[in-house]
Amino acid sequence: MIKRSFLVASAAVFIATATMLTYAGPAPAQVFGGHNSNAPVNFDAGRIEVQDRADRVVLSGAVRVEQAGLVLNSARMTVAYNSSNGIQVDRIDASGGVTIRKGGDTANGDTAIYDLDRRLITLVGNVTLTQGSNRLSGGRAIVDLASGRSTIDGRSSGGVPGATQSSGGRVSGTFTVPQRPDQQ
Repeated sequence: MIKRSFLVASAAVFIATATMLTYAGPAPAQVFGGHNSNAPVNFDAGRIEVQDRADRVVLSGAVRVEQAGLVLNSARMTVAYNSSNGIQVDRIDASGGVTIRKGGDTANGDTAIYDLDRRLITLVGNVTLTQGSNRLSGGRAIVDLASGRSTIDGRSSGGVPGATQSSGGRVSGTFTVPQRPDQQ
C-alpha cells in the first residue's frame, strides 16, 4: 500500500509539472488561458517615443502594459503596430526585469516577446513561473494565452547575450503536495 501511495503521489507531481499554469487552485481554472488578446492595450512609462514611419512605439522607464487583467512590467518595451486599419498592436518586445501577472500567476524572465496575433508570450533567460507556492525555473518558457498551456525548458536559445541561466540548462521546480490522511 505504501508503494501504491508513493506512485500515486509521484504521478500527481508529474501531472502538476506538465500543467502547472493551467490550474489556478483547487478547482480547475485557466488563468493565462482564454486571454482576450483583442482587448485594448494600456501603456504607462517614464518616456514614450512614437516612430510612425516604422510603425512602432518605444517605451522606457518602469514600463507597465495592461490588457484585460494581464499586466506586463519591464524596464523597456518596443511595441510594433499596424496602422492600415487604425492602430492595431501586433507585438510587444520587453527587456529588463520582465514580470507578467494575471490573477495569482506570475511569470518572470530577462526578456519577453508577446505576439498578439499568435497569442503567445515567450520569456527567455532566468525564467520563473509561479502559481501560489508552486514554482518552476528554466531558461525559456512559452505561454499560450489561448489554451493556458505553458511549456518551460532549460535552454535560453535566442536570449540576451551575456544573460545567465540560473537553472544550468535544466528545468527545476517545487510543487505543493496536498496533505492526505495516511492510507494503510
